[in-house]
Amino acid sequence: MIESSLASLGATIVVASSSDENHPPENITDGNTNTFWMSTGMFPQEFIIRFSEPTDISAVTVDSYNVKHLKIEKNTSQSASQFESVTEKEFQQTDGHLQSNAISLNGSGATHLRLIITSGYDHFASVHRVSVQNEHS
Repeated sequence: MIESSLASLGATIVVASSSDENHPPENITDGNTNTFWMSTGMFPQEFIIRFSEPTDISAVTVDSYNVKHLKIEKNTSQSASQFESVTEKEFQQTDGHLQSNAISLNGSGATHLRLIITSGYDHFASVHRVSVQNEHS
């Protein structure tokens, strides 16, 4: 199993529910935990990742701050619509450091992943990095 940054897989963010010019959604894919996407308040917040080709994903690691509950959906079509639920996870609150959560997807094949932050520990949440563990690099 190989952990890959989204950028190394040619993945991009194609939809984000909010955008701040200082903390754009593209920061999620750069592999750097010092950069991040920040929500603009209110929940739910979501973003959709498009892979350059269908990808078998065994797990996703999310490095974030103030995320309380996350839902992950996927699809295997070329368009970012008609998603099916994969899993949900409650994150523990952290003080002064990032939440890092590895979430099993059991080898789900996907062209898109939709990550939905359904609730947070504060009005704002940030996602610093999403990486995937896949069978092939």
